[in-house]
Amino acid sequence: MASLLCQKTMTLTLVSTFLVALFGVLYCEAELERFEHGAKPDGSLSFLVIGDWGRRGDYNQSDVALQMGIIGEKLDIDFIISTGDNFYDKGLTGVDDPAFHESFSDVYTAPSLQKQWYIVLGNHDYRGNVEAQLSPILTEKDSRWLCLRNFILNAGPEMAEFIFVDTTPFVDKYFTDPEDQVYDWRGISPRKHYLKNVLEEVESALRESTAKWKIVVGHHTIKSASTHGNTYELNVHLLPILEAYGVDLYINGHDHCLEHISSNSSPIQFLTSGGGSKAWRGDINWWNPQEMKFYYDGQGFMSVQMTQTELDVIFYDVFGNVLHKWSTSKQLFSVM
Repeated sequence: MASLLCQKTMTLTLVSTFLVALFGVLYCEAELERFEHGAKPDGSLSFLVIGDWGRRGDYNQSDVALQMGIIGEKLDIDFIISTGDNFYDKGLTGVDDPAFHESFSDVYTAPSLQKQWYIVLGNHDYRGNVEAQLSPILTEKDSRWLCLRNFILNAGPEMAEFIFVDTTPFVDKYFTDPEDQVYDWRGISPRKHYLKNVLEEVESALRESTAKWKIVVGHHTIKSASTHGNTYELNVHLLPILEAYGVDLYINGHDHCLEHISSNSSPIQFLTSGGGSKAWRGDINWWNPQEMKFYYDGQGFMSVQMTQTELDVIFYDVFGNVLHKWSTSKQLFSVM
């Protein structure tokens, strides 16, 4: 009997080991899903960026949406990027939550905004039913909706590559000190393996990219002078990868402001577009004035226009006024 029990135990152990190994292989080999979005016939591309917006039109969300529609038509935008915190305060309760229509479909109604939305999750989205936001059922309800944890967007023939990163699971305090909030961590566990896989896939995508412009989008800040400030975990784990592979822009939300930081220690431009609804008036911490190119503690959004050689960023307030412009250029062909 003892021998039989021993054999069964060994068999179960071997099966368990095999399943763990198989899971690990499958996990590591998972690649980020890729999407394609063509440029205009002249080879240019334009899009808007909005973050921290989902409040059923309140806190000037509807006013920001109105101006987005006007600017979107003027620039003939190709798509919209959302930097997360899509539904306050606690995400969606499910795919039938009326907040989806009340905060998204019924707010961004302008003809120019009836384009594809590429969307990442924010920390407030994790306080609700994350699987609902990721569900294709929402895309059936509104075809503009495309939300995944991590994915890649290739825009134009090798012109721009966007890597969308799910930053919330990187932040330790949501796990160690959740402030009486309940987070939906389905699909994240085991966290260590999830983060390792994300970083490996981001690095692999950047290393293999031949795009002229490399842009990374996440919810959390890497550098910011507002309430949340720098996100330590992203500075430690993600930033070195972005710098090593020549990322041009890191675009985020999380802090409810509009912001442009150009660090002396990094070639990356750090752009915050988190003014989609409720803003934090007067909430700014000291920052090196040589690095702080722009800060606005009100509502608004951002536009980006690009070609193979030129890139222009503009920030707008809730009235559609231009607050800040920044441009850069690259040679069409690299100098040998």
